[in-house]
Amino acid sequence: MDNIGRFLMIGGIVLFVVGGLVFLATKFGLPFGRLPGDIRIERDGFSFYFPLGSSILISIVLTIILNVIVRLLRK
Repeated sequence: MDNIGRFLMIGGIVLFVVGGLVFLATKFGLPFGRLPGDIRIERDGFSFYFPLGSSILISIVLTIILNVIVRLLRK
């Protein structure tokens, strides 16, 4: 049970940091959420938004960060 608790705490910290980075990115005017590849459909009384490009970018960044953390913890 200790490993699960530790994993959840680290996951929460990572989510907190990523949320803070996204918040700061919007404050500095970076086009997060309006990247090429983000799908937006707007019609009368209907709007659909799927941030595909932003999701891919977040996935790549998180993969790199988590790989670095795992390699540092193994040493």
